[in-house]
Amino acid sequence: MAGISAKLVKELRDKTSAGMMDCKKALQETDGDMEKASEWLRQKGITSAGKKESRVASEGLVHSYIHTGGRVGVLVEINCETDFVGRHEDFKQLAQDVAMQIAASPNVEYVRIEDIPAEIAESEKSVEMGRDDLGNKPDNIKEKIVQGRIDKRLKELSLVDQPFIKDQNITVAELVKQSVAKLGENIQIRRFSRFILGEGIEKEEVSFAEEVAAQTGQQEKKPEVKEEKQPEAKKQDKKPGKKKKKK
Repeated sequence: MAGISAKLVKELRDKTSAGMMDCKKALQETDGDMEKASEWLRQKGITSAGKKESRVASEGLVHSYIHTGGRVGVLVEINCETDFVGRHEDFKQLAQDVAMQIAASPNVEYVRIEDIPAEIAESEKSVEMGRDDLGNKPDNIKEKIVQGRIDKRLKELSLVDQPFIKDQNITVAELVKQSVAKLGENIQIRRFSRFILGEGIEKEEVSFAEEVAAQTGQQEKKPEVKEEKQPEAKKQDKKPGKKKKKK
């Protein structure tokens, strides 16, 4: 089918209060049918989620997750509107799922694309514009290719744009919207920190063979080098001096 027009997306957005990208996806999934697209958004819980996004969410919890083996840890703050929802088991499960997602996504550094500093996008553009495979292409084509690569890179850095680890058919953003529809409040992922054991510590590099030898006590001792004694210079025999004659 032909591409979905911006006018059609705006019309669906005005009708449902859902986000632009959600509206576009709904229209793509339903071949541009406005009524079916509205129903698709309603079933996904996106329509109600869009209407709640402007409401203040200052309650919630800070959730911790330690990955198996204790080598990766995550702290994530997720906000809702009331402490009642913050204590709800479904909300706690959402926090657990998001924390696990962060632990499994080492390239993710920001909650959403809007949080990424502009200088990072500019830096990515400079790198992409200098690639050899763009050398012979017209400027307008080059710009489109570069923008597509930048968008892909920024999505790799954004948590909410990642496919959900338990269901690759939805993103983390869609997972949150499903919880909004279920719990009836605005829910936002505010911030997170990831901790990796030993990260940033400079380690002394030891070869595997030396490490094994040290552990088994079989490390060869370096032979002691004995210093050779230098032969002492022979003392020259003093010739008897002539006795001075007494006057």
